[in-house]
Amino acid sequence: MTTSPVKPPELRDFYENPAVPVASGSPRSRRQARMLAEALAPGREAGTGATGRTRTILDIGCGDGTAAATAAPYLPGHRIVGIDWSQDALRRARTRIPYAVRGELTDGGLPFLTGSADAVLFSEVIEHLVDPDAALDEIRRVLRPGGHLMLSTPNLAAWYNRGLLLAGVQPVFSEVSLRGIHGRPGREVVGHLRLYTARALREFVAASGFEVVRLAGAPFHGVPRPLRPLDRLACARPPLASILLLHARRT
Repeated sequence: MTTSPVKPPELRDFYENPAVPVASGSPRSRRQARMLAEALAPGREAGTGATGRTRTILDIGCGDGTAAATAAPYLPGHRIVGIDWSQDALRRARTRIPYAVRGELTDGGLPFLTGSADAVLFSEVIEHLVDPDAALDEIRRVLRPGGHLMLSTPNLAAWYNRGLLLAGVQPVFSEVSLRGIHGRPGREVVGHLRLYTARALREFVAASGFEVVRLAGAPFHGVPRPLRPLDRLACARPPLASILLLHARRT
């Protein structure tokens, strides 16, 4: 997705380019939404009672709004607000979701009060950031104590990347240039700056003031069709999965 605190003009221009992809595959969005719906189910949290209540869910780095629109049917009665840095992405998001506002992952860059959000969807964003530490600090600020963080990111140690590295091939998801693809499969330049293994993601999120609740896997829509059954099987072992889905709570 496209929310980014980075200042270099060339990166800002890159993310404002309408040709840059701002949507991810729907299987990841559905899995993530189901995880959040389960976490927000009435009676799952202390003090919610039997009926629950309307929650404020921020989709940070909402891109064109596809992920939020996919998640909405799984989260009925809750308020989903899309946030992105890119004005082009926001224009497209407003055609899919009721609320979409501009914000940045810098100190106080999200237009929300401290502790005002119940949950944050942070999907395919962290891999684009120059300063992911500051991003998680800002997310922690807007989340209430006990609030939920649903983070997804490509897995550096996905099952096929392990084989590619052994063969001396650049891993999928990694990029060495914003101008073209070099040394790895694929055709799209998407601006990935950071990549995580399951272990690294767990440790990083925990060190940022969150309690990791669950780590799951999701398939990648870019896997060639003949290999997709293997990719779905790998989801049972998150450290091997294409996409890492992490559920954490603000401490």
